[in-house]
Amino acid sequence: MLSYTLNHLDQLESEAIFVLREAAAQFEKPVLLFSGGKDSIVMTHLAKKAFWPAKLPFPLMHVDTGHNFPETIVYRDSLVSQMGAKLVVASVQESIDSGKAVEEKGPNASRNALQTITLLDAIEKHGFDACFGGARRDEEKARAKERFFSHRDEFGQWDPKNQRPELWNLFNGRKLPGEHFRVFPLSNWTEMDVWQYIKKEELDLPSLYFSHRRPVIRRAGVILAATEFITLQSGENPEELQIRFRTIGDATCTGAVESAAASLDEIIQEVAASRSTERGTRADDKRSETAMEDRKRQGYF
Repeated sequence: MLSYTLNHLDQLESEAIFVLREAAAQFEKPVLLFSGGKDSIVMTHLAKKAFWPAKLPFPLMHVDTGHNFPETIVYRDSLVSQMGAKLVVASVQESIDSGKAVEEKGPNASRNALQTITLLDAIEKHGFDACFGGARRDEEKARAKERFFSHRDEFGQWDPKNQRPELWNLFNGRKLPGEHFRVFPLSNWTEMDVWQYIKKEELDLPSLYFSHRRPVIRRAGVILAATEFITLQSGENPEELQIRFRTIGDATCTGAVESAAASLDEIIQEVAASRSTERGTRADDKRSETAMEDRKRQGYF
C-alpha cells in the first residue's frame, strides 16, 4: 500500500488553498490585494492553483501610492496579462486630488499611511466583502495577533481583543451590512517558507529582490533608494551600493539591505543567516513602537 507524507511546504500550501477556497465560498465579492511583493505573488500563485483550471473567481487590486518602483509596475502588468486576471487599481493620488487624503509634508513624507483611506474607499466603491492579504504572523508583533479571517467593522477598523476563535479550522465569516473581512492565507508561513516555496514552484519575481547596484541614501538606519520621490536632507549625498530589497512597497519607506545575493539559493542562505526581520528595513514601522498596530486599527492591510 502506497503512503504519501506531506513536507512542511506541501502542508502550508494545502492550508493556504483551503483558506482561499473557504473564503471564496463564504463571501460574495472577495478581492486579492496585490502589491507586486513576494508574498502577494505567492498568494496569487496559490489562488491560481486553488481554482485551476478555471480563472480566478475574484479580481486583483493594487493600492497604488504613485511612488512605486518602476520594476514593480512592469511586473504587475505582465503577471495580470499572463493570467488573464482582472486588475483594479485604487489610486492614492486620486484620494489626494479629491481632498479625502492630505499629503504629508517634510523630508520624511510618505504616502504609505494614506493607502488606508484609498483602500477603504475602494472596498466601499466596489462592494468587496473580503480582501485577501499576504500578511504573515512572523513579520511583526501586531500581525502575530491576526486570525485567518480578520473581522473589520463598518469603519474598516480592527479590534485585536475581539476576534473570533478558529478552532478545528472552522471560520466564521458572518458580518453585518457594511462590515468586511481581511483574509490571510499565508498566516503560518515564515519568510524562509516563502523563499523556499518560490524556489520549489520556480516563480518569477521583480528584479528588485536580487542583488543589483543602485544609488541610495542612508537615513535613520535605513538604506533608501535615491528615487525622484525622496527629498534629500542637508548633508545627504547618494552613494551607489550593491543592494537588494527584502520587502517591496512605497519607495519612500522601503529600505534595502547591502547584499550580493543574486540567486534564490543565495537569498535563502542569506535569510537563514539574518538576525533581523524583513520589516526591520521598513522606515514606516520605525515611526513609533506601535506603528503597525495603530495603522491596522485604522483599516491598514
